Amino acid sequence: MPPLKIVSTVPLTDPQRSALRAAAPDAELADRGSRSADEYDAMIGGCDVMLTFRVPDDLLSRAPSLRWVQLLSAGADHALSGPLRSATFPVTTASGIHATPIGEYTLASMLAFAHRFHLTLRAQMKREWLGQGRFMATVDELRGHTLGVVGYGSIGRETARLAAALGMRVLALKRDPSMRSDPGYCPKGLGDPEGRIPEKFFAPDERLAMLSECDYVTVTLPLTAHTRRFIGARELSAMKLGAYLVNIGRGEVLDEAALIEALRSGHLGGAGLDVFEHEPLAPDSPLWEMENVLLTPHMSGANRGYMDKACELFAENLRRFTTNRPLLNVVDPSLGY
Repeated sequence: MPPLKIVSTVPLTDPQRSALRAAAPDAELADRGSRSADEYDAMIGGCDVMLTFRVPDDLLSRAPSLRWVQLLSAGADHALSGPLRSATFPVTTASGIHATPIGEYTLASMLAFAHRFHLTLRAQMKREWLGQGRFMATVDELRGHTLGVVGYGSIGRETARLAAALGMRVLALKRDPSMRSDPGYCPKGLGDPEGRIPEKFFAPDERLAMLSECDYVTVTLPLTAHTRRFIGARELSAMKLGAYLVNIGRGEVLDEAALIEALRSGHLGGAGLDVFEHEPLAPDSPLWEMENVLLTPHMSGANRGYMDKACELFAENLRRFTTNRPLLNVVDPSLGY
């Protein structure tokens, strides 16, 4: 039987290649590196396993022997809406590797709002000294406030762990509240794999009740047919006056027009947004100019160690694949994640 052929569509470092070869010593490994377009096409043609961010539209015809795709993203919507929607082999995500950077990003956004950094940074750019008095009446501590986590996956669980360490009360919403544990990839010491942190779990149809209790809300949902515009005008109206919302999931999970109206009216105190309905965000979007919005260009998961973490997960899944054990983070096409 020919050796397993593994192809990475992104360049790997020597330590990353070594980690993958150690996980599957008999496999043939090739990565993009500096290969020409012809070499790259030939490399994909005979692969059994692919490590990739994006999936070519003609992948299934170009790689007829493909037996597994490991995505480098936590979400799978881009792949399931393309060539992999009819795949008969497993597709796995990189869920779990983003927990630390995005959990920290979310807490940073909340802390920045609570301590009014969105105002002081704008004042700094104008060389304007703001008097301390206005902050005595508006700065909040996170301790003692309630965080609602909409989507209790790996990112939501690490966010909850960090929030609890700061003294916040945590509520969580998930598709099936009776299933509190998370069987997906979770590095040791991170997150809440057993689901012990939230004071209470809510089902999707109970979201208005949860939102009404929250001072801060983080949206970490994947994009599926069931989550598109999951947070709309009704949900935003249910939130506390002055509450702060962070969205790091997918832009289409929120009704952006309803969000803008809630921010303009003052019902929402502010929003930290890393994802948008259309990216890049249009230059004429009112979100750019809103004083109570912290806006970033879909970078909350970015960090220098991204590929190292991804290769750790991929190596573990390679060991499982070559010994016929269940893979981690297998996508359920019926659920979309």
